[in-house]
Amino acid sequence: MPWIDACATDDIDEEDVIRFDHGAKSYAIYHGVDGEFYCTDGICTHEHAHLSEGLVLDFEIECPKHNGLFDYRTGKAKRAPVCVDLVTYPTKVETGRVLVDLS
Repeated sequence: MPWIDACATDDIDEEDVIRFDHGAKSYAIYHGVDGEFYCTDGICTHEHAHLSEGLVLDFEIECPKHNGLFDYRTGKAKRAPVCVDLVTYPTKVETGRVLVDLS
């Protein structure tokens, strides 16, 4: 699958997240405090809440529904009630756009 243009780099403030829908799926795209961009599945693995409505602190996203916590760089579930990791996707930046490999 080719790289997909998800958003402009300016669309996401540092240490923030936005929702990106493609096909029938939702994704979350993060702008890390390291200046890098990251992408995970956009739905919490616990109760199906949209992670784009959650709170980003450092390299973690807190689910808005039950405060579960994930490391968005690795997808690792870090705090109950979440116990299933998120799927992560490669990203790259070209000419001010964030591209995601959803394959």
